[in-house]
Amino acid sequence: MSKLLIVCFVLVFICSCGVHAQEKKAVLNHVAFYVKDLAKSTDFYMNMIGLDSIPEPFHDGKHTWLSIGYKSHLHLIAGSKGGAVRDKNSHLCFSVPEVAVFVEKLNKAGLPYEDWLGNKQSVTNRVDGVKQLYLEDPDGFWIEINDARQ
Repeated sequence: MSKLLIVCFVLVFICSCGVHAQEKKAVLNHVAFYVKDLAKSTDFYMNMIGLDSIPEPFHDGKHTWLSIGYKSHLHLIAGSKGGAVRDKNSHLCFSVPEVAVFVEKLNKAGLPYEDWLGNKQSVTNRVDGVKQLYLEDPDGFWIEINDARQ
């Protein structure tokens, strides 16, 4: 019986250490994009990228919240005047099972994309075997799509 208590104590200790260690780390909660046309941006992220909407607390027609991972969200907020030029180095990245299938979807929709060097309708093949491409959302935010698996 005492061995069972010791094993239980050790398990509880190990589990509680993991919980406390996680509480001390920062985790991604959300990324917010200020957009010109909320409906157009929402459509892009839901239908092209494949994100699901989640409830948002404002209910004012100026916000869309989308799930981008476990307890992580993309907040789209209406009101931007637009026109900002954004650098590709600042981008949001999503992994897909097959880049070639995603390229077919982009081509069917007539959306432009490019490789890292800027070659139109091209895909980068990284030295580690990952395929990646870049495209802009309706407001010019850069999005990377790759097939990297975690």
